[in-house]
Amino acid sequence: MYADELTPPIQQVLDYVVADHAYVPALWRLDVANSLQMAVRRGRIDAAFRDAALVDLALLNITTDPDTDDFAWSSTLRLAERCHLTLYDAAYLELAQRLGVPLATLDQELRAAAGALGVVLLGV
Repeated sequence: MYADELTPPIQQVLDYVVADHAYVPALWRLDVANSLQMAVRRGRIDAAFRDAALVDLALLNITTDPDTDDFAWSSTLRLAERCHLTLYDAAYLELAQRLGVPLATLDQELRAAAGALGVVLLGV
């Protein structure tokens, strides 16, 4: 989390994860590491901040879904097609639907798709 992006909705999501639990698709670690690495390349953060952020994230009660791949070519692909999402974004939506858990995202297209499907959104 970059200091200039800590908004009340993002704080709400962080508080939720700390107090409860979160589930993420199997691609989440790659997604997070890629985002942080791109920020390093762009000079927005340094490698030390990236590494510290990864250590902090590892302390949270986050479960990586072991079944993400099992749904990639079926439910996730259909959601991506139906909602005009990338497969990566659809993986988050598929997991939230399958487990019946709220979805936390800032991506407006993903939020719209989740709302249309009745998936509860965090940070609203």
